[in-house]
Amino acid sequence: MPLRPVDVEQLFLTTALGRPAAETVHLGEWLLRASSGWTGRGNSLLPAGNPGMPLAEALKRAETWYGERGLPPQAQIRLGSPAATDLQELGWIDAHPERSDVLVMHTTLDHVNALPPYEVQLAEHPDQAWYGVAFEGPVPAPAPIVLEGAPKAVFASITVDGEPVAVGRGAMTGHWLGIGALRVEPAHRGRGMVAAVVQALARWAGPQGGRRTYLEVLESNLPAVTAYRRLGYMEAYRYRYLVSPSR
Repeated sequence: MPLRPVDVEQLFLTTALGRPAAETVHLGEWLLRASSGWTGRGNSLLPAGNPGMPLAEALKRAETWYGERGLPPQAQIRLGSPAATDLQELGWIDAHPERSDVLVMHTTLDHVNALPPYEVQLAEHPDQAWYGVAFEGPVPAPAPIVLEGAPKAVFASITVDGEPVAVGRGAMTGHWLGIGALRVEPAHRGRGMVAAVVQALARWAGPQGGRRTYLEVLESNLPAVTAYRRLGYMEAYRYRYLVSPSR
């Protein structure tokens, strides 16, 4: 069944609410987000909607806010959006020109809620073992605050011989299920565990009122993009980060 178009501007905001930053302040309808430097999304301006003041003034306020927190003033922009054009015309430049775009992909829960081929455990709160799989190295200090900060979230894991080897996170925002923190230990990759985690999260989201789902992936991560397309995901939009010329 073909996917119906989505309101990309609404989804742009939904993705922010599905994984809220450690600190969020409103500037009109814009969001100023900070998480002690962990992740671009958690430490960037989200220019969605009207800031309630002239653009140049709003950007200066944002620069001051990030400067007070020792962070570079950067913005997460949806490619092709008016906000992206406006910021670029004011001199904001690509923060990471060497990186590929981030794809936000979406589908309906009906495409991904098949019975998983593995037993997937779901928990309201992740334990240290979950974090041990989700991160290859030390867990950044802001990570638990960010990952556990959504009003309605769940943490999935697949265990082998009593040890978790695959994990993922789901969060509900309205009827949208946001899926993230997907990772499988190297020795267990290529066995369909990512798909199983996605399916388990989709089956959890249905009774929560979920109807659609999204996830994010670097365009350069071709194996992941291919796997998600096989599950029925399609690109909704893509984003990058711009940084102020006065950084």
